Amino acid sequence: MADQKKLVEAITPMEEDFAQWYTDIVKKAELMDYSGVRGCMVIEPYGFAIWENIRDILDRRFKELGHENVSMPMFIPESLLQKEKDHVEGFAPEVAWVTHGGSEELEERLCVRPTSETLFCDHYARVIHSWRDLPKLYNQWCSVVRWEKTTRPFLRSVEFHWQEGHTMHETAQEALEETERMLNVYADFCENDLAIPVIKGRKTDKEKFSGAEATYTIEAMMHDGKALQAGTSHYFGDGFARAFNISFQNRENKPQTPFQTSWGMSTRIIGGIIMTHGDNNGLVLPPAVAPIQVIILPIAQHKPGVLDKAYELRDRLKGSFRVRVDDSDQSPGWKFSQYEMKGVPLRLEIGPKDIEKGQCVLVRRHDREKVFVPLEDLENAITAQLEEVRKGIYEKALQRRESMTYTAKNLDELKEIADTHPGLIKAMWCGDPACEEKLKEVAGVSSRCMPFEQEHLSDTCVCCGKPAKAMTYWGKAY
Repeated sequence: MADQKKLVEAITPMEEDFAQWYTDIVKKAELMDYSGVRGCMVIEPYGFAIWENIRDILDRRFKELGHENVSMPMFIPESLLQKEKDHVEGFAPEVAWVTHGGSEELEERLCVRPTSETLFCDHYARVIHSWRDLPKLYNQWCSVVRWEKTTRPFLRSVEFHWQEGHTMHETAQEALEETERMLNVYADFCENDLAIPVIKGRKTDKEKFSGAEATYTIEAMMHDGKALQAGTSHYFGDGFARAFNISFQNRENKPQTPFQTSWGMSTRIIGGIIMTHGDNNGLVLPPAVAPIQVIILPIAQHKPGVLDKAYELRDRLKGSFRVRVDDSDQSPGWKFSQYEMKGVPLRLEIGPKDIEKGQCVLVRRHDREKVFVPLEDLENAITAQLEEVRKGIYEKALQRRESMTYTAKNLDELKEIADTHPGLIKAMWCGDPACEEKLKEVAGVSSRCMPFEQEHLSDTCVCCGKPAKAMTYWGKAY
């Protein structure tokens, strides 16, 4: 087991240095590599396979709700970006500009898309004419560029992959329903597929998306108590439609502006998976998105029949699960560590004695529990064990969040908690941005969301003592 011990020691313990632990995992699990462009990363095959599985699940759900995929240009003319004042002001510091085409200076600068609201609106202005053209339920999978000053793999990079949905609706009510519906899609995906507990709520005006009337969010808690915004859904009203002169003939044959939404989830969620479920041995992947759900490890593979049985099991299982055989000449201890590092949910061990008994051993990644399974019942057993993994890591994450969520009744309490206890803080707020800013200044916390499930903790604002309007989650965040 010397090889296994050495491999495990290569990861900095999260209790010692959480940032270095995270960096060690993304590198040693071969999720990404650094590139020659500042803040941009190479997503390696194993990391991209996780994203492909995320993409496939979400894409299927979007299409079930009637959304269609489209592809918009990568470049936005500066004049187009300037049409919506709040939107351009919000993104101005992060915009990358193209000024030359070949050796010639462009007549108008082109922005490398940081998001695509303006491109969609420019298109919608040309294709929406009647109420019969609505709703427009579009989504695109692409990469975007935001010139971040400080970057970290997956969590914050200059270029990242995401999906961005952009829809237009006949009425405000329909658009609001779409905004909440898509937030619920993200929440269900996080909790049931990624096993990440989330809090659903509305962002404050200070934290909402540039140009939006309302931003809804799902917030998750990481191992270190910091929050991660895992997905957002925005209601724009008809602000963009007016700015881009989008109108249609309504059912009374009168001109009307449509109502708009957008919503997105990005490769940042991979960072969320790492920091929610990972441990000091490496990744712990939810079965739904794991590139390998079952790794078959032949034990004493040099003995007759062992490799043949391993290949036979692989071929039998591959129609139902993502499965692989490691037939390399590495020691079993090395292999155990390797696939723990990669977060493979289930390890299947098969050796000469197992073959004699008509069984194999299944070992769960998250708790190392072993079960002996008759080969004739293998498919059912694997399905059941993968569900045990999903439930186990979800419950562990939920218990952690509950144990690291605190309540503050006044400013002194909030500051003391923020200084000494990593996690989320529930506190009442009057709705005044000045109080929101003061909490950030004196306690180092930002508003995460006003949850849909409200609690009445007191009658007064935690900051100023005036009448409170909403219970709000506060915390430090990525």
